[in-house]
This record gives sequence, structure tokens and C-alpha cells, in this order.
Amino acid sequence: MSESFLEAVRTRFRALLSTTRFSQFAGVGFVGAAVDIVALALLVELTPLGPISGKVISWELSIIVIFVINERWTFADYGTMTPRALGRRFVRSNAVRFGGFLVTLAVLAILVDWFGIWYVVANAIGIGVGFFVNYTCESLYTWKVHTE
Repeated sequence: MSESFLEAVRTRFRALLSTTRFSQFAGVGFVGAAVDIVALALLVELTPLGPISGKVISWELSIIVIFVINERWTFADYGTMTPRALGRRFVRSNAVRFGGFLVTLAVLAILVDWFGIWYVVANAIGIGVGFFVNYTCESLYTWKVHTE
């Protein structure tokens, strides 16, 4: 392996090790998870939607909340604030979190359909599983913390 590739990996790994940013991201994630879980429960209990289709709506609502808080707090020092740059980060964030969503949705579906676990608990477990993928990709792709 070339030295430049190894240095690029080291730089990115070091950028992920910020305990302050990780703690902020986790805190924002808890807020987003709460929004997701409450919205999912309301959608399933108060509408004809089931857990899977309700999850799609609750997920996007939580993504919007998470993005706004991360933009203003967790990653406030990264990226310019022009409307175009903000829009690009929002699109990238949705793309990144779609991967986390697929993980969460797969865990939710498997735990509900195969193991009969209550959908709210299954959703919370799925959110936890997708958390580390989201942190890594949001840090390195959406806000590019390794470039500072």
C-alpha cells in the first residue's frame, strides 16, 4: 500500500475520534431517534399505515430534525453557509442516512417478522445498529471533517 493512502486513512480515522463531536452526534441522534420512534408509533396507531410504511415517513421527519441540529451544532465549523452548499449537504446527508435507514429497516423487518418483537423495540434496536455507519459517513462525506 502506498504511504499516501495510509496517511489518508489515518487522517480520516483521527477525525472520527473527536469525543466532543461524537458526543454531540450521539446527543443529536437521541433526539432524532425520539422523533422517529414517536412519529412511528403515532403513524402506526393513528393511521392505517403499518410499521414498515410508517417508518419511511418517521425516518424522513427525523432526518430533517437531525440535519438541522447537526448543521447548527455538531458540525457548525465545517462547510460554508451558502444556500447551495447547505442544499448539497442536505442531499448528501439524506443519501448517507439512506444507508443507515436501510440497515434500520432491515433490522426492524427481521425482528418484527421473524422474531415477533414489538415494532417500537425493533425500531430502537435498528436505530442503534445504524448509528455508527451514520456517524462515520456523515463525518467523512457530508461535513468532510478530515479536511480541516
